[in-house]
Amino acid sequence: MKTLLVDLSRCNGCYNCQIVCKDEHCENDWSPYALPQPQTGQFWCRVDQEERGRVPVVRVAYTPKFCGMCDDAPCLAVAKDGAVYRREDGIVVIDPEKAKGQRELVDACPQGMIFWNAELDVAQKCTGCAHLLDNGWSEPRCVDACATDALRLVDEDDPEFTDLLASAAASEELGGLGSHVRYLNVPKRWIAGTVADRTKNEVVIGAQVTILNAEGKQVATLETDDFGDFKYDFCDKAVYTVLIEAEGYGSTELTADCTQKDVVFDDIFADRFDS
Repeated sequence: MKTLLVDLSRCNGCYNCQIVCKDEHCENDWSPYALPQPQTGQFWCRVDQEERGRVPVVRVAYTPKFCGMCDDAPCLAVAKDGAVYRREDGIVVIDPEKAKGQRELVDACPQGMIFWNAELDVAQKCTGCAHLLDNGWSEPRCVDACATDALRLVDEDDPEFTDLLASAAASEELGGLGSHVRYLNVPKRWIAGTVADRTKNEVVIGAQVTILNAEGKQVATLETDDFGDFKYDFCDKAVYTVLIEAEGYGSTELTADCTQKDVVFDDIFADRFDS
């Protein structure tokens, strides 16, 4: 069984994978694997770009998305007359002839990675480049074109990849479905801010910043740098308390809600005892 490992720490948003997928499948009839992909409207391999945080702490994250080739594939469950099938290597294929007219396949995918080709009256998706794998290739075009080794097609039975597979996770949309596209180094939420002294119009260097979880347990302690900045990159999607303390200043307590997005505080003004 094959799994596509995606290392998000290596993806720099070059879009090579997305481009070569179009190159391989647009205007090319690879029956019985797939009919031609339209030039527009479909991305069987798609790189999602997300701008995270806000000024002055901003980061762009890239996430390549593919059909998960899931063990419990919803498209396989709703398909009629064998329109969707699983190969021995784990690739889930939509039969381009049997699937004609079965638009319900599009709605079955929790990730939105099945598309409707109105001209050909058929649902379409990533084939794992099965037509290439069956003719001497060891990996699909997207993996072959990845310049940073962010994409790797691995054999789940290969002990070399046991630890990596154990640390990888499926996308949130495909959780529990047995996806064979798994992600490494998924970035967590962050909390960032700048501590300043309003009375002196300068930053506070070396302030202690303590991050507490909802149960009041300390999860991190850090200090503001020479610019008065702090940043903690390892937050779960949860609510935290941020306690800021510095010699000569009163303590400041803030709430950081990381459930929906990263938290970047406006300048945090510490109050001096003598002010």
